[in-house]
Amino acid sequence: MSGIIALILATAVLILIPGPNAALIVANSLRHGLKFGVITTLGTTAGIAIQLFLVIAGMAALIELAASALIWIKWLGVAYFVYLGLRTWNEPADDLAQIYAQSESGTFWRGFGIAVINPKTLLFNAAFLPQFVGGTNGATGELFVLAMIFLTVIFIGDVLWAIFAASARKCLNQCGNLRNKVTGGFLFGAGVGLALSRRSL
Repeated sequence: MSGIIALILATAVLILIPGPNAALIVANSLRHGLKFGVITTLGTTAGIAIQLFLVIAGMAALIELAASALIWIKWLGVAYFVYLGLRTWNEPADDLAQIYAQSESGTFWRGFGIAVINPKTLLFNAAFLPQFVGGTNGATGELFVLAMIFLTVIFIGDVLWAIFAASARKCLNQCGNLRNKVTGGFLFGAGVGLALSRRSL
């Protein structure tokens, strides 16, 4: 039980330090509202779940191989999010009243993509989660339970990020193109955060 409490507390602290996932969640919540922030959160959580599957399966060699491969793939994601950020930043204020929401599936897959292609979180999860396993007996089953707890806390924390951003959206609507600047800044930050996530921890 103490291990579970420690995991929850440690995960909560991690959520308070915004990374690329949180930046994208905030950006989509500011631009399109809470619904799309939550959909983004579903995507990022699914991406983290894929990484955790490798950890639970004990695929150390595959984790190393995947982390190396993701270094190349992530730069496409970096370029994409930096482009989105700059484009949104430069949009005139007149566009705010006519902004249409992106597709729900597109929002989900953007969230999934930024989470799953981050090699640093893959290696971090591989090193982080096993620390909370009590013993060697039934380690796989215990890892699964811990992974579910970890994902649940991550999801709840990221939904709170979405709620916070959606609340701020109402205020920013009154400030002309300020919302575009803030949204663009978070999208740009998602790209930069992904760029800074190196293979090594």
